[in-house]
Amino acid sequence: MAIKTDDKKSPQMKKAFNESKDLFRLPKVGEKIEGNVLSIGTNNLLIDIGPVGAGIVMARELNDGLGTAQNLKIGDKITATVLEQENEDGYVELSLREASYDKVWQNLKDNMKNGDILTTKILDANRGGLIVEINGIFGFLPVSHLTRQHYPRVKNGDRDKILSILRNYINQMFKVKIIDIDKKGEKLILSEKAVEEDKTKECISKFKVGDVVEGVIKGIVDFGAFVGFGDDLEGLVHISELDWKLIDNPNDVVKVGEKVKVKIIDITGSKISLSLRALQKDPWEKAGDKYKVGQKVEGKITKINQFGAFVQLDEYVHGLVHISEIKKDEEKGESLEVNKEYKFKILSFEPKEHRLGLALA
Repeated sequence: MAIKTDDKKSPQMKKAFNESKDLFRLPKVGEKIEGNVLSIGTNNLLIDIGPVGAGIVMARELNDGLGTAQNLKIGDKITATVLEQENEDGYVELSLREASYDKVWQNLKDNMKNGDILTTKILDANRGGLIVEINGIFGFLPVSHLTRQHYPRVKNGDRDKILSILRNYINQMFKVKIIDIDKKGEKLILSEKAVEEDKTKECISKFKVGDVVEGVIKGIVDFGAFVGFGDDLEGLVHISELDWKLIDNPNDVVKVGEKVKVKIIDITGSKISLSLRALQKDPWEKAGDKYKVGQKVEGKITKINQFGAFVQLDEYVHGLVHISEIKKDEEKGESLEVNKEYKFKILSFEPKEHRLGLALA
């Protein structure tokens, strides 16, 4: 007597069948899987990934930025990402680096949030700053965020000389803080200067705007001079604050190593602005004894721009021929040239505002 069987599988059998299918299914590319370490080689790592066989992590995919591979032992369970379902040796090719990518970026975000100080190796340099790597992620340390110890002070801002100095830092270790991060754009911006900010702010708190301090010229650049003072502080005397007269080259006024007295004119965060000029008598105070509205004077054109022509009357006093006056002169067939002397008539004079308006006489 034949026994009738029902072709329909029971729910338990269906579940077992589906589970067995999942066990033998090849993992998809990009999928994260878990497995136990089978062997640790010099250039690879073998991982037991169950019924589908073994996975291999090649040397280039071992560095996940978290140092996972360095601390592994046989039998340890790890997570890896599938790069290839089956390579030429029959292994499922895996990556520790890809599996930890999200975690690495999250750790970096936490570092920034907590204000952690990180140590990084300088890998390369370009004219804008230094290329570094933290936990397998490349980052950028801009020149503007270097400490004064490493900031390239180059005469006339020669970019090739700046790059030469920056290249000397390759392979050195710098302490930095993360100041900007964007995983989607793969942007990681660092600051060496930020590491010293707390100490600098504490030192700066001993000073206020208006204080006169003694210091030493530490460096000269095309836009001014750096002065060291106090407890390892440094401020900038902008070229416009070096003297009352117009200056083309700061080296004409100050020298590195020279002792100077300067006035603090601004403190913004850790940035200190200083002035030599503020401690000098304002020559415009007595200019009224020399110059009057309607007076005819001689002067030399020093610069012409969209506002007009700048005229040097004496060592300290400069006037402006407004662009509207220049256009009037051009209509008469007259023109102004830099470094040439002309006769002018004073149209307006405001010594307190350091303004003097001129027109060709």
